[in-house]
Amino acid sequence: MEQKLISLPKLNNLQPTLESTTLKILEEAGELAQAIGKFRGLNGEPTKLAPDEVLSLITKELLDVAQTAVTMMYVLEEQYGVNLENALKEHIEKLKSKKYLI
Repeated sequence: MEQKLISLPKLNNLQPTLESTTLKILEEAGELAQAIGKFRGLNGEPTKLAPDEVLSLITKELLDVAQTAVTMMYVLEEQYGVNLENALKEHIEKLKSKKYLI
């Protein structure tokens, strides 16, 4: 199975909650969608950015989504006792059962 591994830091100057992190994920996902809309010209405005600038913006917004998701993982582990190793194994099995992975 091919994997893309990234290592994102635990943010140490925040007091995240499940609710605040969920709202932040939605905010960042909206910004990602907005960047993709600009790339595809879906917002009805002429694109003022060069394609490489838009792709850079998309990448930055995607990493913001990923960072916030990692923050939520810490919240789940530390505040709710969720075992993410087991959850990840179950997630991989789900992907296999849906034939997303062989």
